Amino acid sequence: MSRYTRIDLSRARRYSLEDRASKVNTGQFAKPGKVSLNTFWDCCPDLLQAKRMKELISACRIAKEKGKAIIIGLGGHVIKLGLAPLLVEMMEAGYVTCFCANGSVAIHDYEIGRSGCTSEDVSRALADGSFGMAAETADGINAVLVSAAEEGLGAGEALGMDLWEHAPHRKLSLMANAWRLGIPVTVHIAIGTDIIHQHPSANGAALGKTSLDDFFILTEQMTGLNDGGVFINFGSAVVIPEVLVKALNLARNTGHEVRDFTTAVFDMNSHYRPWENIVRRPVETGGKGYYFIGHHELMIPLFVKSLLY
Repeated sequence: MSRYTRIDLSRARRYSLEDRASKVNTGQFAKPGKVSLNTFWDCCPDLLQAKRMKELISACRIAKEKGKAIIIGLGGHVIKLGLAPLLVEMMEAGYVTCFCANGSVAIHDYEIGRSGCTSEDVSRALADGSFGMAAETADGINAVLVSAAEEGLGAGEALGMDLWEHAPHRKLSLMANAWRLGIPVTVHIAIGTDIIHQHPSANGAALGKTSLDDFFILTEQMTGLNDGGVFINFGSAVVIPEVLVKALNLARNTGHEVRDFTTAVFDMNSHYRPWENIVRRPVETGGKGYYFIGHHELMIPLFVKSLLY
């Protein structure tokens, strides 16, 4: 028994997700469907970021033709902005072989699938201690992870299956559609960073085991990047860049050749870890890295629609 006192979670004040004021709902989501951007790219100069974007689009198309891995890293803001339908389009078109995500991605996607809304007013909720205390979100995810740990499933697979089988808004859920299409979503949990860790239902063993299993799944997926694959990070500034270098290293350590591939980062700011751990270090042995700065709600639709149509 530890000598240090722990917080008493029996005193936690919780509420129903249905009663929470959410800032995002499904009526605001991006719309799938054909959009022609050919003439737009024809008018862009073949210089700097325009040239680099064309090169990335070309690298993705070549990777698909060659049957190479196209792995997408995700931060939670991407899902919160309603961009999952476009990522589902990418999956359905054969342009994604795996997603890797931080814990907030799973939480926002779960709330969207279950209730059709997500994103609370953090400043207001933090002031009175109610931030992240929606019971349905935490208890639902934590229960799935406990079962997943017992059944030998990773966090992303288990949550995707649960959402596809039970969520009213499953067509707008990234994890649900990935499970439907047989595409892995690996969830990389940093304990203490997610709202579900505040609740009595949080189980450290289940969080750790299911996330570690997902790390090993991602590492196996990384082996498919060799000689022409693509890794794109949409909006994770810390967790995914750190996970990537360990997964890449472990893939190489276990005897796999993983070189000569393309990496890219899309984010609204320039950050150290994405630059070093995604754009620069992984491709020092061969390949090319790109960094695109801009708002996700503009840059990701531009990229996805340009790639698909």
